[in-house]
Amino acid sequence: MVDWLLDTDSLQEFLEHLVEDALAVCDADGCGVTVQRRRRPLTVVSTGTMAGKLDEKQYGLGDGPCLQALRTGEVVHVRDVLREERWNSYPAYAAAHGVRSSLSLPIPVGTRTAGALNFYATTPDAFTDRDRLRLGEFAAQAGGGFALALRLADVEDFARDLQAAMLSRSVIDQAIGAVMQQRRCSADDAFALLREVSQETNTKLRDVCARLLTDISGRPPTPQPPLRPRP
Repeated sequence: MVDWLLDTDSLQEFLEHLVEDALAVCDADGCGVTVQRRRRPLTVVSTGTMAGKLDEKQYGLGDGPCLQALRTGEVVHVRDVLREERWNSYPAYAAAHGVRSSLSLPIPVGTRTAGALNFYATTPDAFTDRDRLRLGEFAAQAGGGFALALRLADVEDFARDLQAAMLSRSVIDQAIGAVMQQRRCSADDAFALLREVSQETNTKLRDVCARLLTDISGRPPTPQPPLRPRP
């Protein structure tokens, strides 16, 4: 659901600033933002030398605190990886890379979880209950950024669909006019004839019209100019 997120530069910049601000209010030594892309987890923002490595380790295992937060929509708090028995070889890997505790918070977008905000620390019990509350606010802000990017993407998709519809309408209208002139018939009769050809040949109406106009003029039809926003 978040392929469009990775192509939104403003969202990327927003997440980078958000992560920096979040690290300033807690004792974490690194942070990563995990999202799901083409059904695979991906780190889109990472700070510190350890966050990216630990995220990738979890992706390789198919399990870990950040993936659990992403899948369940619940906060996952690891107080000390040396006392952790979940996630197979991940705790030992984290300890070997100097990480002793972590906090993974789901990033909500409406009723869904769009990703996870993952904090890593070199000391055990680095995250307090107050940290969970404060960092939860950052996760909510990230969700707001995701939701805004999604709304903008929906608007762009609608504009593209509308433009395509208008281009098709232009070609169809030109073809109706050509048939009216050739057959000396009404617009309704011309449209009915074109639709009949479309159905009989199992060809899209726009393609039938475009072919007709090309045969008449010797060149492809010229569509209406694209919509442009008002200044």
